[in-house]
Amino acid sequence: MHAIEVEDLRKHYGEFRAVDGLSFHVAHGEVFALLGPNGAGKTTTVEILEGHRRRTAGRVQVLGYDPQTGGREYRERIGIVLQEAGVDEDFTPRELLRLYRGMYPRQLPVDDVIELVGLAEKADAKVKTLSGGQRRRLDLALGLVGDPELLFLDEPTTGFDPSARRRAWDLVENLRGLGKTVLLTTHYMDEAEHLADRVGVVVAGRLVALGTPAEIGGEARTSSTITFRLPAGVAVSELPDLGVALRAQGGDWQVRTARPTEVLERLIGWSHSRGTALSGLTVERPSLEDIYLELIEQAAASLPETTGVS
Repeated sequence: MHAIEVEDLRKHYGEFRAVDGLSFHVAHGEVFALLGPNGAGKTTTVEILEGHRRRTAGRVQVLGYDPQTGGREYRERIGIVLQEAGVDEDFTPRELLRLYRGMYPRQLPVDDVIELVGLAEKADAKVKTLSGGQRRRLDLALGLVGDPELLFLDEPTTGFDPSARRRAWDLVENLRGLGKTVLLTTHYMDEAEHLADRVGVVVAGRLVALGTPAEIGGEARTSSTITFRLPAGVAVSELPDLGVALRAQGGDWQVRTARPTEVLERLIGWSHSRGTALSGLTVERPSLEDIYLELIEQAAASLPETTGVS
């Protein structure tokens, strides 16, 4: 049995289909990222998995429970980090963690959690004095103090500076090392690529791609983009046959190919034979963000007009 099993999940509001037939699973100990544009149905899906929203149809099992009926026994085994969590700002992080910790049968030591999320220097400061990034770390701490088997992270590093983001990434990797299962939503593609074992891309309530970050996009991720600038006075018509189409990109030229070595050999051989140099020569593979943008654009263009997003 997987930690999360979702089959043909649907959530409708009259004719409006917020979630429209999602199916995926998350293995125990896996970090799974659910990606999609705003309004894609990610939050609705996660709220159903958490037990906070009732589904219209489909099968959902999380840690062996139906979240819709699992009740307290189910909620004691999960941790939830919302995008925005409201806490009393007159408490300190240490006081809040002690309060939340008492609600769970399985508990982590408060000081250990404070150290884990990097709040040791602010453990006894009022919440109202914390920065945005520090408050986000407190949210993470509150989600962890009950020693959950499965942690839901909704945009975990929103508002973090680059240093704080890296520390949060280290925290998620530590959770993986402890055997925790993590389902996260994020708009940062580098975050998903760095953290997730697998990702699912949702557009208008439908799953349009599923796999490891390296697999998403299929053949598109095996291609490379070669960019170069021609020497002054040289026309593009003077280039050798590269076997692929050229496209203008500002003052540069680009080719996209699954055979970058072959194309580079022709370009470099041509430039050497003329005694010239190709400035700005770069070779790049498409990032997860490039593939993601292409996927959602293709998916959105193929959707029927009657399909809504939420």
